[in-house]
Amino acid sequence: MSQRPAPSPFRIPARELARRPGTQKTVSEVFPAPAVLGTDVIGVPEGAELSLDVSLESVSEGIWVSGTVTAEAVGECGRCLDEVRQQVVAPVQGLFAFDDPQVSDEDEEPEDVFEFDGEAIDLEEVVRDAVVTQLPFTPLCRPDCPGLCDQCGARLADDPDHAHDVIDPRWSALQSLTEQKES
Repeated sequence: MSQRPAPSPFRIPARELARRPGTQKTVSEVFPAPAVLGTDVIGVPEGAELSLDVSLESVSEGIWVSGTVTAEAVGECGRCLDEVRQQVVAPVQGLFAFDDPQVSDEDEEPEDVFEFDGEAIDLEEVVRDAVVTQLPFTPLCRPDCPGLCDQCGARLADDPDHAHDVIDPRWSALQSLTEQKES
C-alpha cells in the first residue's frame, strides 16, 4: 500500500469561488518555507515562517490572486562574508485558470497563469517566484561595506587603516639583500 504525499500547506481551497465571477475571499496565513527558496548566497531557510496575505477573486477565466508574501532571508555578505538578514516583502499575483478543452496545448501561456483544478489553488510556485525575484543578486551587510583585504583576508571594517607595503616585484631581489643585512 503506497502512501499519498502530504498535502502542500500552500494549497488553498477555492471551490466556493469557482465559476462565480465577482466573488472574493481573503487569506492571511503563515506557512513554513519550502526546501529551496532562494539562491546559494541568500534565501529563506527551510521551515522559516512565510506570511501570506492575498485576495482570491473569481473572474471568468479562473481565480485571480493578488497580495503580498513576507519572509526573512538569510545569507552572507558578498564583500565581508558576514551573515546578512533581510526582510523580504514581495508582491504576489497570478491567474489560476480553469482547464479549458478549447485551448490547444500548443498555445503559449503567459508567465503569471497557473493551473486551477476547480477545487484548490497551490500558491507554492507563485510564492517562490515572488520571493526569489525580490532577493538581491549580491547581498551586503551594509551598503558601504569595505569587505576583506585582498592580500591577507582581514576585515577592513575592523581596521580601516589596514594596508600592506607593496614592493614592486622588479626590486624583490634587492629586498632579500636588506633582509640578510638586518640579520
